[in-house]
Amino acid sequence: MAKKISIGATAAITALCCLATFQGSYLFLQNKFEQKYIDNALLSTGMSASSGVGNSVSLQLGGSSDSKDFLTRVTNKLAEVDSLYRNYYIGDMDDERLIDSVIAGYVMGTGDDYAAYYNKEGFESLIQDLEGEMAGIGVNVIYNTDYRLIEILSVTEGSPADKAGVMPGDLVVTVGEEKESVAELGYQPSINKLRGEIGTTAVFSVLRGENYSETVEFAIIRDKITEQTVMHHVYGPDKTIGVIKISGFDAKTPVQFVDSVETLQKEGCDKLIIDLRYNPGGELSSIVTTLDYILPSGPIIRIFDADGKEVKKYTSEATELKMPMAVVVNSSTASAAELFTSAVRDYDKATIVGETTYGKGCMQTTVPLSDNSAVSITYRMYSPPFSENYHGIGIVPDVEVKLDEALLTKNIYKITDEEDNQLAAAAATFYD
Repeated sequence: MAKKISIGATAAITALCCLATFQGSYLFLQNKFEQKYIDNALLSTGMSASSGVGNSVSLQLGGSSDSKDFLTRVTNKLAEVDSLYRNYYIGDMDDERLIDSVIAGYVMGTGDDYAAYYNKEGFESLIQDLEGEMAGIGVNVIYNTDYRLIEILSVTEGSPADKAGVMPGDLVVTVGEEKESVAELGYQPSINKLRGEIGTTAVFSVLRGENYSETVEFAIIRDKITEQTVMHHVYGPDKTIGVIKISGFDAKTPVQFVDSVETLQKEGCDKLIIDLRYNPGGELSSIVTTLDYILPSGPIIRIFDADGKEVKKYTSEATELKMPMAVVVNSSTASAAELFTSAVRDYDKATIVGETTYGKGCMQTTVPLSDNSAVSITYRMYSPPFSENYHGIGIVPDVEVKLDEALLTKNIYKITDEEDNQLAAAAATFYD
């Protein structure tokens, strides 16, 4: 199983997120946000916020007698357990870790499948992810299961890695000044060693060349990096078709998508395949802006409260992208990616090809707490422009095609155009 990850603020609130299972290469984008200002978001959930520095807010919450009784019971029981542990436990206890664990346990206990608790550090990382920017060297990587090493999938143009000469296809074999073996250390610990703050140095070595016989050492100073969520290329078997793969929707995705379309058009492509396989969703404003570029005038998304009342509608302007399109999806296409899929089908802008999608049509609101931690709560349902909500059901493609069994164990980013039977089925729709 392989995973793609980027090495690497406004606070915002409403999210389209997905907790989908990983299949093959998958960039996980959990809990992105809709709005850019805390006050507006809190008002939308019936809470008030006091102005202050950073993300700190003061929530004015009402409390029923049932709620007060519940909190009393929780406090008393927690005090009892805490007293027992402090009197009898032979190990050391970390108070901050205990507090984080208690809140995380509460959130899990609500039964909200898409809820989450973020401690201060986790929330800061989440906001950075929202903006599509982070500290890093500027590479996207996957885990190469054959060599048990980290493979460089792509290098961001103009990034520190690009300037240093890191190349797609390089295999990271050691990390850190101690030259620890990636194969022995493991994937995630090795990734953690490549990450770091702006201005610090990432030290690693790669294998490249014929039979990976050449070793190259790197010491690269980390900088601010823009996440590359959109990649494109001309389809190998048919040079009139452009392929755009969107791995997730963040603040930078709309511009990257438009740039990809215009680049492919200049290269002679007059048809598009949009690949949303393993796309877990992302930021609502990102998907709305991207769809506004594609769709004619009309609704993009309709948002409903717990009572089924429509509380918000986002619409598209009259300009639209006029190119034949096909969208490729699978069971890990979720949330905002499903909205994209359903919206283009509602307007007859594209044929959907592949496998039934994940099925997530609910929204979360992520509220900062007084200590700059945050909780994410499911509070809205959303539907495509004209069709019904697909939550718990998924979207059935117009053309159902499973990925060839021989390709199931291969990383999705390593499958060639000539091998990919789902891309081939999408290309065939242009000539049916």
